[in-house]
Amino acid sequence: MSLIKSISGIRGTIGGKVDDNLTPVDVVKFTAAFGSWLQKNKNKKDLTLVIGRDARISGAMVNSLVTATLQGLGINVVDLGLSTTPTVEVMVPELNADGGIILTASHNPKQWNALKLLNEKGEFISGENGAEVLKIAENEDFEFAEVDNLGKYETRDDAFDIHIRKILDLPMVDADAVKAKKFKVVLDAVNSTGGISLPPLLEKLGCEVIKLYCEPNGQFPHNPEPLKEHLTDICELVKKENADLGIVVDPDVDRLALIDEKGEMFGEEYTLVAVADYLLKNKNGVAISNLSSSRALRDVAQKHNSEYFASAVGEVNVVNLMKEKNAVIGGEGNGGIIYPDLHYGRDSLVGIALFLTHLAKENKTVSEMRDSYPAYFMGKKKIELTPEIDVDSLLTKMEKEYQNEQVSTVDGVKIDFAENWVHLRKSNTEPIIRIYTEAKSQEEADKLGDDIIAKIKSLI
Repeated sequence: MSLIKSISGIRGTIGGKVDDNLTPVDVVKFTAAFGSWLQKNKNKKDLTLVIGRDARISGAMVNSLVTATLQGLGINVVDLGLSTTPTVEVMVPELNADGGIILTASHNPKQWNALKLLNEKGEFISGENGAEVLKIAENEDFEFAEVDNLGKYETRDDAFDIHIRKILDLPMVDADAVKAKKFKVVLDAVNSTGGISLPPLLEKLGCEVIKLYCEPNGQFPHNPEPLKEHLTDICELVKKENADLGIVVDPDVDRLALIDEKGEMFGEEYTLVAVADYLLKNKNGVAISNLSSSRALRDVAQKHNSEYFASAVGEVNVVNLMKEKNAVIGGEGNGGIIYPDLHYGRDSLVGIALFLTHLAKENKTVSEMRDSYPAYFMGKKKIELTPEIDVDSLLTKMEKEYQNEQVSTVDGVKIDFAENWVHLRKSNTEPIIRIYTEAKSQEEADKLGDDIIAKIKSLI
């Protein structure tokens, strides 16, 4: 069974059986449920939704199903075509739309796709709202429009231009400082929409761009999750080209990973740390990340006499805490930058602009900048779930096993030891338990992860 319904959207593998996978029937059902929920919630029929998709192979098919279903409900559609998650998020309020749907399975492999659901602010709908949508889908409580009231359809091809202009207009983005450095950048966009959205931004910042896997054909040349083991090609090319840095994004361009000039990973966790360092240096405030993110962000916030808070995992949870604390910067340790001066969504484009501004002003190499931050090393492992595993019971057992340590159960189980920590949680997007660890060396982080996996298997 590969159909997952969560606050991250409706996600599944293409093909297979209805209700087990993301089939055309499921796409129509959940699109109709979301459209119907919006109509009831706003108490009007004449709505406009913005849609956009990443470049994965199933995107055109899913786009056709979503568009036709919305029009069938009497909802107008503005189709951005090949786009990015943050671009759709920016365009919903820009066009005064009532919501949006992003067609992307983010970092998942090519057989996956998903519907990510946005409210009128261009932000992910809440868990409570998502539950209402799922109930409508379950009851198939839809009423479609008569022929004279079908929704209208239009396309837009200026969304990237609008998004980039808004980024360059931000006071904390210093395009002139970046242009003066004439950075040479290698870009790996995993053959998705980063390949058409990022080069225009980088070129406006005066960068020389060497493209790697930038053809938006959905044929992912490596696992699309931007982890070290998947990025050997760009690491080699950065060294070969004598580039200043490498930039890697996932298929929908909301996660940002960086490579230093030596061809080494900057560390996904440190994307947010570096951007926060730049922003908090200029404005004291609050930084937010989730429970699975590095302690380095806390340390940087403290260095700038700023506060740090951690939310439950999930972009919605991070955004809610950012709003509550009026945060200057936030995000997730997977390379997701949320800069509220632009919008409340993970955005690699604004992350790149802020990082390059910081890099230009610091007058350091990327490796020198990385060395200036506290040295923590993350381990990310996972255990595949089978139907007979009772995850909740398992996590309760782990909590009891480590009851003498500092344990948080806000989101799964996080165990804080003196020198390191481990966070166990059931994924919202895949049938796995994610195991995050952090320590003062990669060996310690990996060993802690292996020890925890062994403990879990003994409890199973």
